[in-house]
Parts: sequence; C-alpha cells; structure tokens
Amino acid sequence: MARFEIPDGWVAQAYRYALDPTPAQERSLASHIGAARFARNYMLRLVKAVLDQRDAERSYDLAESELTPGMGWSLPALRRVWNARKGAAAPWWRENSKEAYNTGLDSLARSLEGWSKSRNGGRVGRPVGFPRFHAKRRRGSVRFTTGAIRVAPDRHHVTLPRLGSIRTHESTRKLAHRLEAGTARTLSATVTSDSAGRWFVAFQVLVRRAAARPAHVGVRHEVVGVDIGVRDLLVVAAPDGTAVARVPAPRSLAGAQARLRALQHKADRQQGPYDRESQQKRQPSNRWQRTQARIGRTHARAANVRRDALHKATTKLAQQHRTITVETLNVSGMRARGGRRKRGLNRALADAALARVRRMLAYKTIWYGSRLVEADRWYPSSKTCSACGSRKPRLPLAERSYQCDNCGIGLDRDLNAAINLARLGETRPLSELSSSGSGPVAGRGAVQETEPATVGDAAGCEASTPLQQLLDQPGTASSQGGAA
Repeated sequence: MARFEIPDGWVAQAYRYALDPTPAQERSLASHIGAARFARNYMLRLVKAVLDQRDAERSYDLAESELTPGMGWSLPALRRVWNARKGAAAPWWRENSKEAYNTGLDSLARSLEGWSKSRNGGRVGRPVGFPRFHAKRRRGSVRFTTGAIRVAPDRHHVTLPRLGSIRTHESTRKLAHRLEAGTARTLSATVTSDSAGRWFVAFQVLVRRAAARPAHVGVRHEVVGVDIGVRDLLVVAAPDGTAVARVPAPRSLAGAQARLRALQHKADRQQGPYDRESQQKRQPSNRWQRTQARIGRTHARAANVRRDALHKATTKLAQQHRTITVETLNVSGMRARGGRRKRGLNRALADAALARVRRMLAYKTIWYGSRLVEADRWYPSSKTCSACGSRKPRLPLAERSYQCDNCGIGLDRDLNAAINLARLGETRPLSELSSSGSGPVAGRGAVQETEPATVGDAAGCEASTPLQQLLDQPGTASSQGGAA
C-alpha cells in the first residue's frame, strides 16, 4: 500500500484536547478500548497457534507443502480473518465502532511486521521481540479514520463515531477557525487515557501553513548550538562564544518522589491484586484502587510539567533563531548499562526526556521557517576546545569544567560544547539527511572510537557518574552527549 504523501504547502499537525465525558460516555470509551484490546489479543492468539503448529509439524520432518497453511500478517489479511470469526468470537461486536477493532488489528500488524523485519535483519536498532498480549490494566487508545469526526460550532464539543457529541475541557476555536476557513482538513481522531484517568482526543490534521515566525518575535541570533543535559536541560550558545540561554531541567519526577514514595508504601499495606504469600491473584480492595488512582494523578502531573517546559523551551528556540544545531543522543544506550549503581541517573535521564527536545524541534523548525541541524553522534563537541580547536583524548563526565591543555582556557563544559555545535551548524556543508528525516546531519566522517572505553570516558558510557555527584556541582550542567 502506497504511503500517504503530504501535499506541498501543507503540514501534518495534531490538536489535542482534554475531554469531559459523561459517565455513560466514559463507559463507552472504555468499551471501545477494550474492544481494540480484545481484537488484538484474539488474533495474536490465533497467529501464535498457527506458528506453533507449523513448528511442531516441522519437528516431524514434514515437507513445507504439507504444513498447516500460514496466516498473512498484513492489516487487510488480519481484518479478513477477524470479519469471518467475529460473530462467534465476539457476539457483542456491534456495540462498538468498527474502528475500535481496526485499531487493535493495526497495532498487531505493526508489531508483527517489526518483529519479522528485526528477525530477518531488515530493521536497525535493538532486536524486537514477538508481540505480547495486552493486559486489561494497560492504557489503550482508539483511532477513528471514517465516520462523523467533527468539531462542534459551539467550540466546546467534538463528535466521534458511535460516541456522539462529547464535551471538551477547553475551547477548540483554533482548530475550528482553520477548518471553517478551509486551511485544514481532518485525517483522523485518536482517543486516549492517561494514568490519572483523564480522557483526551487528538485530531490529526493537514494544515496549510506558511513557514513564518510570529510578527512580534525577532531573530536574536542567526545560528545557535544547543547542548542537552540533565541538570540544565538546554545550554544555548552562539558561534562567537556568547551564552544565549540556560534552561534548567524541570525535574518534575524528582520533585514528586516523596509523594510517590509515601503513596507506594501506603498501597503496599493494602490488599492489592496479588497475594505474595499464596502467589495467587485476588480482588483488590477499594482503598488500594483509590491509592493507585492518586499515584496515577501524581505521575500525570509530573508528565504535564515536563511537557510544558519542553514545549516552551523548544518553541522559543524555533522562533528566535534561524539555524539550530543539536546533539544526536543515544538516550536508550545511556540507560542500558550500570544496574543499581546508576539507577538514580537512569531516573534522571528519563525525567529530563532528552530525546523529546530533538523531536519537538524537528517539526517546530518547519512551522517557523528555521533549520534544524543534527550533529553526528560521534562528533566530539565536549572534548574539543572552542578557543583553539584542540581535542582532549579523554574527558570524564565528573569534570564539569573544560580546561584546555593547549591554550589554557577554562570554561563551563556544556557551554564549550554548545559553542562547538553552533560553529558546526554555521560552517559545515549540509548535504545529507539524517536517518530520522528530521533534519540535516553535520559532522559526518567524525572518527568513531572503537577501542574499549573505561568507566567515565566521554566516548563510552558517560552515564556512569553517580547522580548525586553530578547534581552537586554548583552552576554547571550535565551534558550527556556529543562527547565521543
């Protein structure tokens, strides 16, 4: 199937709104998510049974032509089998929209495709395991692509298939104005729930948008480099060495740890869904469920605070600068090793959400006519002196200030990296696109160190310094990348 192409002059954009459903509508939303989960699990069980049967038959040395016929894993193939079996498997299927079942089947098709490509070597990155069954406690979603998907003229209701008109917690006037003016077209609507039990709808919209920054926002610096870290989320500098901005990390999860710890201890004293003594499942108490709801609301608030800080910082960058150079961080690799001795740092890396910065800048620079440059992962921004260009062979993460052995200059480590990134975006030719498609890649051809790196070496596992030692450094930031 051909992939959907966005027309020239248009961009794909999402408008997300919180919902205020009635109790009946909330039950219907939960029913749709449950239907998507049931369709996925049912077809996954069938696919797994066919695979197991074929493996058992091969163990008896049967020819491939004599094996049980295999199943197609594409979405159309799964949908055909589901439509033939849904009457017996789910007699209640008419209670929900067909889009609910299609959502579950689409999720399974994507999971099976990723597993198959990973097994055959057609997918980069970590190996992808065989799809798992979705549990009832798992937060789900439903995507509507056909039917009545509208924004009501009163700006406070949305209409979805089989769900009807649902009130929104906030005004939908921004999206409604674009739809009425003909500069936007709705592609789909996705309903989700968060850990706090709130419901949201996200409209995927094609928007005719001219890349231009707001009239009231001026360009502060043409080119800037952005160093990303844990203590200071963003350290922004210009090519001439000017420190443009330093945005502290919100650390919302760290701020909620005391409350989460108390709630977790409280839940541990209550009757949960599993009895550790008898090792059996049981019906959780109402108090345990209320405590879990409070834990979910605490996590949701921490996520909202983090998202708000990231959006504000990245929007300001995209609006006020024409060229932005950022690091390409291997965030999952930073958190992959270390065990309990770096558990606190792993939590801090997750709390900072470092990978989101680049993803947000990728589309916001398109909106405001800026350019995003991604430095190669092995570009030595932290090890290179911004004054004379000499490079240190090793720079442990514990050293939060850069002292050049050649020219003797001393400055903040993160500021030094940001200056090098800014000069890279200013001088390097940008002829290659990044693998993510979000922007050009500068610094190709940088030497990748293949020798084993010791603990603390900036070219190896930088995330090996204890968290407290990292955060106790006054007036410094913890940059985790660009130091290879």
